[in-house]
Amino acid sequence: MRVLCVAEKPSIAKSVAQILSGGQVSTRNSDNPYIKNYDFVYRFPQPWGDSEVTMTSVIGHITAADFDPRYRQWNSCAPAQLFHLGVQVAIADDKKNVAKNIKNEARRAQGLMIWTDCDREGEHIGMEVVKIAKEGNSRIVVKRARFNNLEQDHVKKAAQSLNEIDKRLSDAVDARIEIDLRLGAAFTRFQTLSLKDTARQLNDALISYGSCQFPTLGFIVDRFKRVQDFRPEQFWYIKLVVNKDKSNVNFNWKRGHLFDQMAVTLLFERAMENSGSEGRIVSVVKKPTSKWRPLPLTTVELQRRGSLFLGMSAKKVMDIAESLYTKGYISYPRTETDRFDNGMDLLALVAKQTEDTSWGGFAQGLINGGYETPRKGHNDDHAHPPIHPVSHVLPPAVDHDHHRVYTLITRHFLACCSKDAKGDSTEVVLDWSGERFSTSGLHVIERNYLDVYTYDKWQSSQTLPGFVQGELVTLTRATIEQGSTTAPAYLSESDLITLMDANGIGTDATMAEHIETILTRQYAVRVPKGTAARFTKPVDIDPPHRGAAQSTRGRGRGRGGHGSRSGRGNGRGGRAGTTAGREGREGDGMKELIPSTLGVALVEGYDQIGLEMSLTKPFLRRQLEEKMKDVCEGRRTKQQVISESISQYEEVFSRANTQISILRQACRQNLEKQDSR
Repeated sequence: MRVLCVAEKPSIAKSVAQILSGGQVSTRNSDNPYIKNYDFVYRFPQPWGDSEVTMTSVIGHITAADFDPRYRQWNSCAPAQLFHLGVQVAIADDKKNVAKNIKNEARRAQGLMIWTDCDREGEHIGMEVVKIAKEGNSRIVVKRARFNNLEQDHVKKAAQSLNEIDKRLSDAVDARIEIDLRLGAAFTRFQTLSLKDTARQLNDALISYGSCQFPTLGFIVDRFKRVQDFRPEQFWYIKLVVNKDKSNVNFNWKRGHLFDQMAVTLLFERAMENSGSEGRIVSVVKKPTSKWRPLPLTTVELQRRGSLFLGMSAKKVMDIAESLYTKGYISYPRTETDRFDNGMDLLALVAKQTEDTSWGGFAQGLINGGYETPRKGHNDDHAHPPIHPVSHVLPPAVDHDHHRVYTLITRHFLACCSKDAKGDSTEVVLDWSGERFSTSGLHVIERNYLDVYTYDKWQSSQTLPGFVQGELVTLTRATIEQGSTTAPAYLSESDLITLMDANGIGTDATMAEHIETILTRQYAVRVPKGTAARFTKPVDIDPPHRGAAQSTRGRGRGRGGHGSRSGRGNGRGGRAGTTAGREGREGDGMKELIPSTLGVALVEGYDQIGLEMSLTKPFLRRQLEEKMKDVCEGRRTKQQVISESISQYEEVFSRANTQISILRQACRQNLEKQDSR
């Protein structure tokens, strides 16, 4: 028996070959300089049994979807025609030697085992491999390896379980590729050609569209406008300070605050007249409390926490996580699951961390009796476990940023396997002539998971003395204080990911890329945290040049590309390039997001058209994501979803086309303001 095994990346192929062969492997070159063919002997389960194996790989997607060459130029047809023109799927020019290698190796094999990543994109790449292999050998028998990390025993177990490939997942990706191609090309050409003469900056600009990117931009613009439109409102409140046992304790008014200064003054004066500088403690409530350890780590949470705790962009966090995975240090980093399967030996994974100089002692404490079964969330994609370390790694093996991401993942995992932090909370209520005031304190008794999860803080802002119910206390200070309402914060990347996740914009695997795309398009920029308040107007930029991006393919999760050359691209340039164009720099996650003049113009223009389903709101894309899930679960066919979605977006396109003057006016007004500054 001869078996061809195909992985998604060269590094995965090399690691799997080394594990299955026990190091007894010979290597052959292919026509692609990055792809090797590894030959060894392995015993698969029956009916394959003892086999001569060739392990090779692809480099992401092998095929690309595009329109007929006659319609790839900007003025080759009306943009509306792109909703229905034929789409061709062919081997990408830069992947022909990859396909040739698979076809040649398949001719000599009786079995084909797919080792691509176990998600929708991986299943689609697997189906591409199957089609190419069958061109070389139509009788080849296809099986699927299901794995989520490169730990030795896990890989061997995957090789001993011959599964079937799931065509439904591949169909969902096919639908998404065609829909994104048609929408991206039609709306990008429509916007670029219709708006090019509205302002100097748009004369030769690429004004691209993406069905996830525009709602993402909409969130940024909406928050920016809420901040700019905010008008502070004055309020007043009463504050008391009590000194007991040489400690000053602040008591807060139970009413919070009032917007009527006279009413607050009358209440204050009444209390002073009736009770003077004395108050009575009316209740002291002490009760146990806990701070829950985190749920197991999903992709969205890794991006959000990496941005929040490490100050990295979500894209950089994901790029590093992918690298750690391919090196065999962590499990597969693209997962929606926040609950560990009962059959996983988590203590064995904990034991691997006992040698670490930073958290090894904590891990040993878990082994010695401190372990507790992780909490279970409500999400399970039935494909991958939560993200966790599978082997121990020290900084010499990885660079500084890789180790920071690894540290976050490992500390999170150990925290999941620990106990909740425990303490006592105390609330004291004081009565001052009928007005109630309260204060609270916290005493941490057991830190537990907090000892390893250094990103979480849990402590009291003040130490409470021993108040007794019914006692009279002397007020050392009683004052009327003034304050004002504050504007909402500008969106950070962590905030934006939370909004995208809640509204179904993109998948856990693509959110970071959508954010980077709108920054690359210069529809928005990153600014240092705390400085956004200086931006009272949208940021002035020059959008990407159309000619620089016209021939660029759309990218899909960094897996070799799929999309179109028909007016979709990744042009860079302009004055904001210093902020928007540098992907993944450390500190990007701690920045805030500000829209550009063009970003505001596009959002305002589409909103003013009055579309029932605006392109800048999440509803259309959320519906599309739900339909993708229906394809994966067999409730809809690929063609049904394509037809329904194209029809829906075509209606929006028609409405926008008939009212293009509104969009043009919005661009003209916003960009003229930029010119006048």
